[in-house]
Amino acid sequence: MTKMRVREALRAAMIEEMDRDPSVFLLGEEVGHYQGAYKVTEGMLAKFGATRVIDTPIAESGFAGLAIGAAMVGLRPIVEFMTWNFSSVAFDQIVNSAAKIRQMSGGQLHVPIVFRAPNGSARQVGSQHSHAMEHFYAHVPGLKCVAPATPADAYGMLKTAIRDDDPVLFFESETLYSLSGEVPDDPAFTVPFGQARVAREGADVSLISYSRVVHTCLEAADALAKQGIDAEVIDLRSLRPLDEAALVATVSRTHRAVVVHEGWPYGGVGAEIVDRVQRLAFDQLDAPVERVCFLDVPMPYNAALERLVIPQVDRVLEAVKTVTYAR
Repeated sequence: MTKMRVREALRAAMIEEMDRDPSVFLLGEEVGHYQGAYKVTEGMLAKFGATRVIDTPIAESGFAGLAIGAAMVGLRPIVEFMTWNFSSVAFDQIVNSAAKIRQMSGGQLHVPIVFRAPNGSARQVGSQHSHAMEHFYAHVPGLKCVAPATPADAYGMLKTAIRDDDPVLFFESETLYSLSGEVPDDPAFTVPFGQARVAREGADVSLISYSRVVHTCLEAADALAKQGIDAEVIDLRSLRPLDEAALVATVSRTHRAVVVHEGWPYGGVGAEIVDRVQRLAFDQLDAPVERVCFLDVPMPYNAALERLVIPQVDRVLEAVKTVTYAR
């Protein structure tokens, strides 16, 4: 095992896959000479050269479309957007091309492509840079959506994504890039999609989350333990496909659930999780499922207001009090 930051784990995964498979290449904004907007791609241009690490203009629709075409003829592009917020400019390419080509060609064409970028809230970057974009894309059949919360998962899931024959949307958290953790010293290590992780075992309530907010849930679980409430924390890791068996299993153990995620309350991944829990594990529930997410407003720039909008430990504790009738 080697201790790595998330950005280093992502870089290691890409380098190993590019060494292993010459059809893999990287393109995007500032990935080469600038070493990556968040330094994830540091050193990769020097190692692989300008034919495999390609700096693009700020033209997401253009380079996303180029990469989709490259994938259709046998290459395996990794596309880095400066942020998932900017992928909205390439929404037509991702949703109407990448997601649908396999079905519309009757299986004759595949699109083995990875789109990756930071997602969700950062710190005082304003509303146009703080969207949780996974909710838009997880709605679309043909796209796989994953969101790791640890360096090991960032490493193993990115390798799985690069090897997948279908489009994978890889949602990273800007606030986790410096998070350190142990990563296996095994180039063959991968993390399969559709398998959630029990980040902390518990018996009284399930905190179900993914990406950055998993760590908020772990903090909340520590606080709850001091109040005599034993919280289990589930890290979904994969949003589409979704691990339904893990949802049923955790609710069967604790009989209460709080879903915690970034993104607005109307619709989205959180609402989908609540629906599945209440349909598939209804008889196991002792209380309705609660949800903690962004407030239903564009993200403020002001730091104090921003903190109010983003899920915090105190809001998770309030939701747990509701489902445990501890008020």
